[in-house]
Amino acid sequence: MPGLRFSAVMKIFQGNPYIHVSAARARALKTGWRKPMPVLVRIDGEPSRTPWRINLMPMGTGAFYLYLHGDVRRASKTKVGDRVEVELAFDTAYRNGPMHPMPAWFRAPLAKNAAAKKGWDALIPSRKKEILRYFSWLKSPEARARNVAQALHVLAGKGGRFMARSW
Repeated sequence: MPGLRFSAVMKIFQGNPYIHVSAARARALKTGWRKPMPVLVRIDGEPSRTPWRINLMPMGTGAFYLYLHGDVRRASKTKVGDRVEVELAFDTAYRNGPMHPMPAWFRAPLAKNAAAKKGWDALIPSRKKEILRYFSWLKSPEARARNVAQALHVLAGKGGRFMARSW
């Protein structure tokens, strides 16, 4: 995994463990990148085979946050305050856009609701991707129905909360 290797202290910001990736390091990965940057990550050599696929989140200064979710910290046996060895490479295999197909149980009601369809079409691609990923986790018919109703409501511009966000 060619890319950057550096040592850093894991910090915490608003309850989220992260590694600070300086603007200079971010430029070394991908010059001029200002949006979430797809990267391959190893922390303290873990995982040894396939690196984690994570997005660096821009700080607005050219620097980025590398947020480390629980699976990464458990695999590397690290915690906030630890000095860790970081391996980063730009993820050239990343393809933007929804990774999950739109489920039929959402597609059909969306097609029948013109206002919600207009709201869906106006969403940025990353928000669509986030919603479809969330829908992919829903298992029970009750959870699906409840979430479709709330999604159609907010997409139609009627306001409310959906996916921990005010619309």
